[in-house]
Amino acid sequence: QDQLQQKIICPGPVTCLTASPNGLYILAGVAESIYLWEVSNGNLLAILNRHYQDLTCLCFTDDSSHFLSGAKDCLALVWNLYSVLQAEPSQIPDPRHVWSRHSLPITDLCCGFGGPLARAATASLDQTAKLWEISSGELLLSVLFDVGIMAVTLDLSEYHMFCGGMDGSIFQVDLCAWPVQRDRAFQTERENGKVFKGHRNQVTCLSVSTDGSLLLSGSHDETVRLWDIQSKQCLKTMNHKGPVTNAFIVLAPANMFNPDGKPSVPLPKFSKHLHGTESNDEQGSEGVTLRLGLHQQESGESYLEKAERMYSQMYTTREKNLVGDQEHLTIQVSELEEEVSTLRKINKNLFDFSARIITKPAK
Repeated sequence: QDQLQQKIICPGPVTCLTASPNGLYILAGVAESIYLWEVSNGNLLAILNRHYQDLTCLCFTDDSSHFLSGAKDCLALVWNLYSVLQAEPSQIPDPRHVWSRHSLPITDLCCGFGGPLARAATASLDQTAKLWEISSGELLLSVLFDVGIMAVTLDLSEYHMFCGGMDGSIFQVDLCAWPVQRDRAFQTERENGKVFKGHRNQVTCLSVSTDGSLLLSGSHDETVRLWDIQSKQCLKTMNHKGPVTNAFIVLAPANMFNPDGKPSVPLPKFSKHLHGTESNDEQGSEGVTLRLGLHQQESGESYLEKAERMYSQMYTTREKNLVGDQEHLTIQVSELEEEVSTLRKINKNLFDFSARIITKPAK
């Protein structure tokens, strides 16, 4: 058996957890709060309290610039990571968007590709799955089903949205279907060719392969199934000893099958207190923490304010030179002309001396 490398105690029971694609940050949902840690040193950078009930799901955009949170309070929030990092510890940053169109708890979130221009899908117990645009926050599509939706995902090309139901069914929604309707009802009897049937209990997680041909699903029926999307046939069933809570397809790293491969950087313990509020005894002396846009506490002037002040000084000096005392400018010009004349004489003497040396006949 693989041994547990490290056990990290969190401030409370973790209901959802995700890592940024660039590997720099970890997000965890503890009760109704979102905890943001920096992976390299374990510092707790932010605690976000904008949900009113327990968190159920978290996900990052593919460029790690934004993250989404969903909770039992029926809200899905979009956060700008850098705005969260720039905020003062005493301030609670505002989310970029608040999506409140669901009427029952949010069960799952999924982000497409495109960073801040990506689309995101949300699933809810209100029997709907919705598609949103992160940049504008607008609702693009709402699909109503016969059962509550527990899981949602998009394929890489974003032609289809896959939704897992409480009854074990998996529904395939065509995002490019014509005519385009923002509100749509998925009628199972009419779209029988777009339903994956096999699970006997609620579907908890979905993942699509990179080439868009395979779908992985996990369920409370203690199985994980691999499906062929084109034919809707189950290719493989993997049995477990308890309800499956998460499963996903991931590209294997290069050293995954190397028996000697070990993490090169040890994972530090995650702090339980916000960075900057711990006692000096708890803070380690090693490591450097970079807070983007956050000015130093002992300085009353931010980097942007300092740059603005220096630019204004430079601009003022230049204006004085341009519209300053005419007599002073005349003296400066005469001094520069004398210096140029002297340099020309020196240059002529050097040229004559070099010419004599070069043309001097050999003895």
